[in-house]
Amino acid sequence: MENDTMKQRVRAVLVTPNNTTLLIKRIRPGVAPYWVIVGGGVEESDATLEEALLREVREEIAGDAEIVRLLHETENAKGEKESFYLARVDTWDFENRTGPEFARTDRGEYILQEVPLTTEAITDLNLLPREISTVLLQALDNGDLLTV
Repeated sequence: MENDTMKQRVRAVLVTPNNTTLLIKRIRPGVAPYWVIVGGGVEESDATLEEALLREVREEIAGDAEIVRLLHETENAKGEKESFYLARVDTWDFENRTGPEFARTDRGEYILQEVPLTTEAITDLNLLPREISTVLLQALDNGDLLTV
């Protein structure tokens, strides 16, 4: 029964037509800058994990994503299940994001960055969680990301 109440999170490894990915750089007082993958919590109104993911992409980057496949699942330090999907995105507009977290000034800065999908670029980032950094590097090594 514990799993039924476990909070679920969804994240989108967004691949652009330029073979880059969109990441959010987080700048918070007292913490070294770090990057996260677009996504967030699943809400009761979301019928599926995929619907939640598409909603989060719309909220966070005003983008329209096309889900390719589930890339990775893990449990984070808070005991939440996180599902990482590989998705394509052709258009986005960070200025028109609508996510509720962006209205909170106490949460620090959110900066959208387009990052090359290369081993070097991913290795150079403090991408959290670390596990997803490893998954992305393995997928790049296998050639699984740029064929979407």
